[in-house]
Amino acid sequence: MVGAGSSMIDRPLTAACGIAEAAAPGCVHVHTVFDEATFTATHIARDPATGKAAIIDSVLDFDPASGRTSTGCADQVIAYVEAAGLAVEWLLETHVHADHLSAAPYLQERLGGTLAIGRDILTVQSVFGSIFNEGPDFARDGSQFDHLLEDGERFRLGSLDAIALHVPGHTPADMAYIIGDTAFIGDTLFMPDYGTARVDFPGGDARTLYRSIHRLLALPDQTRVFLCHDYKAPDRDRFVWQTTIGEERRDNVHVHPGITEDAFAAMREARDATLGMPRLILPSIQINMRGGHLPEPEDNGTRYLKLPLNSL
Repeated sequence: MVGAGSSMIDRPLTAACGIAEAAAPGCVHVHTVFDEATFTATHIARDPATGKAAIIDSVLDFDPASGRTSTGCADQVIAYVEAAGLAVEWLLETHVHADHLSAAPYLQERLGGTLAIGRDILTVQSVFGSIFNEGPDFARDGSQFDHLLEDGERFRLGSLDAIALHVPGHTPADMAYIIGDTAFIGDTLFMPDYGTARVDFPGGDARTLYRSIHRLLALPDQTRVFLCHDYKAPDRDRFVWQTTIGEERRDNVHVHPGITEDAFAAMREARDATLGMPRLILPSIQINMRGGHLPEPEDNGTRYLKLPLNSL
């Protein structure tokens, strides 16, 4: 277990590898598929020495007007993996996303791999199982996933060392994955010119997020950081999802040096009070708390999602 006040990793990270498509020996090669409809970056991290890969935060396309799902974004991931001759070891979810549906089961069927998320998914399943009034058939034990990662748990991607870090605040169950020289941090930080994640979902907390962010900022400056989302900050005309810990520590508009926990919490809570709910929050959470699996069909063969009124 790695404590929030301790050094997060008791071994040095490898040297920075450069741009996302770089593949220096011993470093992580990252290819990203960006879904502009949900502003989501799906990362394919691979060990260039072995061809083993992890797919992080995949997207299942969803049209809320028709209730139809499709696999265009996931198929781009599959095409890249197959063309590159990769072997998928891991399908990693950083948290139960509220803005897009996960394509992990579809990708697993096509490509294999172990589907994993942080152990605190149990808290999210309990909270949202009640909000959606799920019956006893909805397991609240994380069994929809193949593996529940503990805080500080070490694992491997091919020949590369990796560690899972619990970084709650946006939700109770957020995880960051440090693989080799690279951090995949989900919804904690955005690009330095955009700031940090919201905390107004059930179980979110601004002070907890502040501490989680500073846990990440204790990583070496050169650590490459890949984000789950980009929304294009004002005065920026392109999407960007890669930065470094050094850039975040110096330049993040919400948590740069001199910002105290009190100031951050006041800013974050005031800002969140002005935000509407994500467009796909209700379908996304119902699917993602099931590991990306759709609800079981009812007696007419059709699957249904619930729409709780006046609850969120």
